[in-house]
Amino acid sequence: MGQCGVISSKTVLVFLNLIFWAAAGILCYTGAYVFITYDDYDHFFEDIYTFIPAMVIIAVGTLLFVIGFIGCCATIRESRCGLVTFSAVLLLVFATEVVVVVLGYIYRAKVEAVVNHSIQKVYNEYKGTNTDAPSRAIDYVQRQLHCCGIHNYSDWMNTHWFIESKNNSVPVSCCKPTISNCTGTLMRPGDLYPEGCEVLVVKKLKDIMLYVILAALTFAAIQMLGLLCACVVLCRRGHDPAYELLVSTGIDA
Repeated sequence: MGQCGVISSKTVLVFLNLIFWAAAGILCYTGAYVFITYDDYDHFFEDIYTFIPAMVIIAVGTLLFVIGFIGCCATIRESRCGLVTFSAVLLLVFATEVVVVVLGYIYRAKVEAVVNHSIQKVYNEYKGTNTDAPSRAIDYVQRQLHCCGIHNYSDWMNTHWFIESKNNSVPVSCCKPTISNCTGTLMRPGDLYPEGCEVLVVKKLKDIMLYVILAALTFAAIQMLGLLCACVVLCRRGHDPAYELLVSTGIDA
């Protein structure tokens, strides 16, 4: 009965190590996705610490590759030292992912205040040229999120670009894609996106952070299962004489 328990725990542990390798790739992808997406929206927040959860989750993903390798080798070779090392590193990664979840909730709560503080400044820096980073960022956001202005298209009338251009028009990135020959003129407001960008940018950034939190929670749960299986294998190995005999004689359990 004890041998069956050990074999079952070992099988689950090997399977979990394979999951760790897959998880490592998913976590690295998640972190990279956050970095790439934040790069498109980085003009709308000034707090560089919002990148911390993404950086940590990439580090965790990289470490999971190593954990999977250690775990597989330790399980196959029945190495007590390897299993202890595997369990210790797994516990460290679990604690790190708890930190990611906590930081994710903290920064998710701060997103709205940060965007509210910086979005007016970004719109005032708009120059309407592709060589200007704030201009590219605003045009990208308005096209991607289907929005115009901060609260609505009328916010453009208070910007330096609108006052200096004197053409009573907003950027063409405010134009609905279904409207042909749209010039952004305020004489035809029906051609423009009616919703402002502030709410949508906040929602986008919060969704990204929630994505990080859910990924960290999911893989933290998997790691706890792996840690439990490793502990079961260690305990059974140390207290089951029949199992020790099989290992010492080289017979496959």
